[in-house]
Amino acid sequence: MPSLDRLINDIIVPNLPAYGDALLLTLQISIISIIFGFVLGVVIGLGKTSTNRPVRWLCTMYVEIIRGTPLLVQIFIVYFGLPSLGIDLDRLTSGILAIGFNSAAYQAEIIRAGIQSIPVGQMEAARAIGMTRSQAMKKVILPQALRLIIPPMTNEFIILIKDSSLVSVLGVIELTKLTQNINQRFYEPLGLFLFLALIYLVLTYTTSHILRHVEKKYAIPGYEVESK
Repeated sequence: MPSLDRLINDIIVPNLPAYGDALLLTLQISIISIIFGFVLGVVIGLGKTSTNRPVRWLCTMYVEIIRGTPLLVQIFIVYFGLPSLGIDLDRLTSGILAIGFNSAAYQAEIIRAGIQSIPVGQMEAARAIGMTRSQAMKKVILPQALRLIIPPMTNEFIILIKDSSLVSVLGVIELTKLTQNINQRFYEPLGLFLFLALIYLVLTYTTSHILRHVEKKYAIPGYEVESK
């Protein structure tokens, strides 16, 4: 059985600065990926509600393909596959893009559900006062839909924080890769990976707790939107 004193005093404490750097990198990956995924997700979500059939079909196919394949495979395609097309990206950028593209598919479904949760009469009323469909979507539908999607978006961000650990396969020194490296030096897998699990638990719990306050402040009660 591993010595708790050795684990804490000889392994974890001396490596706390490295864990701090890795934690910041994990947050960086998660935040940039969720923002990128949100921007792309809005475009795809709007496309899925478009009256243009080819646009709607393309957006639907994107969502189905991304949701139907593993994120790890998508990371490999971006990092190992794109260079064959002349697109060379570093490990961190590849990981962020892959996670962002993946998250966009799920966020698109959240956004689509949010848009479709708004009563049809609101679009009809906006059109009746002379707005075009795009104006009505921008000024009437989307502002309400964005408030509706706060709860499932919170859930998506929590999932994305955990998914960020997959970029460790590319050698990005975030929390999981750092722990793997330390374990190779000291070989304390049980203690180190339990410590890693505790870090993720604290991180996701804290993030969830903060975002719940945002939900209570802005979310519209009585509505539910499907999530991942």
